[in-house]
Amino acid sequence: MRTVLLDTNVVSFILKGGPGMDLYTPHLRGCKLALSFMMVAELFQWVEVRKWGSRRTARLRKALEQFIIFPADIESCSHWGTIRAKCHVIGRPISPQDAWIAATARRFKLPLATHNPVDFEFVEDLEIITA
Repeated sequence: MRTVLLDTNVVSFILKGGPGMDLYTPHLRGCKLALSFMMVAELFQWVEVRKWGSRRTARLRKALEQFIIFPADIESCSHWGTIRAKCHVIGRPISPQDAWIAATARRFKLPLATHNPVDFEFVEDLEIITA
């Protein structure tokens, strides 16, 4: 079974349901769904910024159990450094968060499902899935 790494926007579609999710269902059906530790951190930033209560936060924690979550390691740090440096050199900076997501995909050789492919267009050796 193929594993696909999800960008924050695609996870948002999945967690909220609705038409955005329908765009990605054909691409993700039958796949294991994975997240970078950075994407999970972004979700918990939303929790704090939007002042979610304990019940809603608990529902998020429960929903995250359905995903494989990849941590950072030395190899993913190496990919992150390379991605950030190369994008900087060509004058197309990438945010630290997007670089971590891309580094996770490259480190574990996973395609990345994203609704914002332009954020990753200058990252080499990255398979993008978009709708």
